[in-house]
Amino acid sequence: MTKLSVNINKFATLRNSRGGNNPDVVKAAVDAQLFGADGVTVHPRPDERHIRYADVYAIKKIITTEFNIEGNSQEQKFVDLVLDVRPTQVTLVPDALGQITSNHGWDTIRHKDYLTNIVAVFKKAGIRVSLFVDPVIAMVEGAAATGTDRIELYTEGYAHEYHANKEKAIAPYRSAADCALKSGLGLNAGHDLDLHNLQYFSRNIPGLDEVSIGHALICDALYLGYENTIQLYKRQLQ
Repeated sequence: MTKLSVNINKFATLRNSRGGNNPDVVKAAVDAQLFGADGVTVHPRPDERHIRYADVYAIKKIITTEFNIEGNSQEQKFVDLVLDVRPTQVTLVPDALGQITSNHGWDTIRHKDYLTNIVAVFKKAGIRVSLFVDPVIAMVEGAAATGTDRIELYTEGYAHEYHANKEKAIAPYRSAADCALKSGLGLNAGHDLDLHNLQYFSRNIPGLDEVSIGHALICDALYLGYENTIQLYKRQLQ
């Protein structure tokens, strides 16, 4: 079954808006695991506007499932953090400084040399590497050429198109997934997946290893409860 990694950034956003330690981000990670998540994802940014670097170290101490750290490896501070913490997986995202949320994948052809070098750095440390990419065959093939272990398909386009025409929405992702599998890549996905579109996506994407979901899941949890929401998302992946 496809694994569910819960992105807990939004807990940190709420905490930081008021100061103090409520909600407790470390407890959010503990509870995500307790409630059935297969992993925990964090995405620290240089301005630490949500997840702080100190949070990453604290979560590492209590993690019992997979730990996925997302971020921009062009920031040396991020590279140093990942190499020090040594999570299960690092997901490399081409964010600009101050970007609100990730909104595009790597140009794996243009940045092939850089990505090949940084992927090797993390793999040498025993960390599984995933590259955030758009559902474009050339970008998937370019990712495979870097030596990465996996790719994470950026699914905002699918989510945007889903209600109008779900068959059209899924088509480029199915093609990208087929290419990834033929290239020997593991396959993750994330961004704007929710209780409405997740099941169709997971049933139509071959070899889907993991989805990373934060914003929609936490929004649902406000109404449905954290434990119940995690279980509802897990059911969509069965």
